[in-house]
Amino acid sequence: MPANPETTRRSLCPINAFVEIFGDRWSLLIVRDLMMRGYTTYTQLGSGEERIATNILAEKLDRLVAAGVIERAPDPEDGRRVCYRLTEKGIDLAPVIAAIARWSLGHEPNRTPRRLVERIRKQPEAFVAELRRRWAERSTDPLLPLPKA
Repeated sequence: MPANPETTRRSLCPINAFVEIFGDRWSLLIVRDLMMRGYTTYTQLGSGEERIATNILAEKLDRLVAAGVIERAPDPEDGRRVCYRLTEKGIDLAPVIAAIARWSLGHEPNRTPRRLVERIRKQPEAFVAELRRRWAERSTDPLLPLPKA
């Protein structure tokens, strides 16, 4: 993504800007996994039940880095490995992710643990505050565990 997206966007509409960054089936799932599952590595991000192809994952990670939504850095424990993390711009998506989840939980079948459903539906502001706190603390404990197969 160029430094000046204004020159490459189809329009300056804010909805268009969002769609140009996240208007595919994978980008928001990558953000979800970083934000709610505590994933940090390429291997973890590729292990989701949605089964993203490795070439698509690499492309989406590059696009999200270029858009300033995530950052990549060497793993502090193993410099040969790369870690991914949401940027401040990325964590600002927490209310959006919570709103999407709230809508979907009310209208679509899911396997989300009931306790988490209740938190998202009844206390969305507290849920978003927890996401932000965990991000600030660099917590990688999963908030949203993988569904049991």
